[in-house]
Amino acid sequence: MHDYGTKRELGPIRQSAVYTHGLDSAELTGDAALAALLDRYPEELIDINEYRFDERGQVTLRAGTRGDATGAELLEAVRRARIWVNLRGIEDQWLELWSRATDAFGDIAAAYPSLRAIKRSGQLIISSPGTRVPYHFDPAGVVLFHMRGIKRMFVYPSDEAHLPEVTMERVVARQTSEEVPYSLEFEADAQVFELHPGEALAWPLYAPHRVENVDGLCVSLSMEYQTWESRARTGALYTHAYMRTRGLNPPAVSTVNGPALAMKWAMSVPLRRMMVLGNRIAAIPREFVADPTASGGLRIQAQD
Repeated sequence: MHDYGTKRELGPIRQSAVYTHGLDSAELTGDAALAALLDRYPEELIDINEYRFDERGQVTLRAGTRGDATGAELLEAVRRARIWVNLRGIEDQWLELWSRATDAFGDIAAAYPSLRAIKRSGQLIISSPGTRVPYHFDPAGVVLFHMRGIKRMFVYPSDEAHLPEVTMERVVARQTSEEVPYSLEFEADAQVFELHPGEALAWPLYAPHRVENVDGLCVSLSMEYQTWESRARTGALYTHAYMRTRGLNPPAVSTVNGPALAMKWAMSVPLRRMMVLGNRIAAIPREFVADPTASGGLRIQAQD
């Protein structure tokens, strides 16, 4: 392992850990249940992405749409392609799963006396056999409840070498996607976890990570949670991103505490509302349609 300097010690979870849960029953993750869910899921809450990697691990993202595919057809396209289908807003759209996941989260949170989640949201991730998710970070705490298939998680230290703070600011300010600069040298510093159905992984706030599907179609519930601290620090990152556009050089967010942290969070609220930095990822073009009858499960979509 390389010595890259001081890690960011933020949030109640300081070490990644695996837990068990009971969300992996066939009634939740079987083909029939998933197809029925996809049939009724609101189109505006579905993201479909394909990632292509070069020999250096660098990634190219393509976004797509389901077109007129039924739930069963979309599921078959997932099997044939190398795509990730993310169903956002599970906390509102699948109340039975969310209720059970909330109970499971409570069991995990009990291991961290200072973990007080003030807000939770979730997305169900249905992904192709053998596909990968690139190196990225989440601007919130996350517990990943794995429910079907086998996937491998790589979690890296959160420090300036593995995740520059300027990059964090750009992601929080929606100037770039969650994918961040990656080097193959980082692999010497990764913690590796192989997740099977019924296992959940929790990792430190802002820790970069990537994913490889090892076996079968994979289904996971990603539960994001905000604590008062994570909300304040993420707000401070947004404020720092704005400050840089004004020629200022703010300090590392991990060094900001107390009244100064509260002030920077408060500043971020109107800045976000006014969208002073815009949103550069809101209109990513949809380049393909998931189609189980097409070669590789995808059909290229004509662009206007």
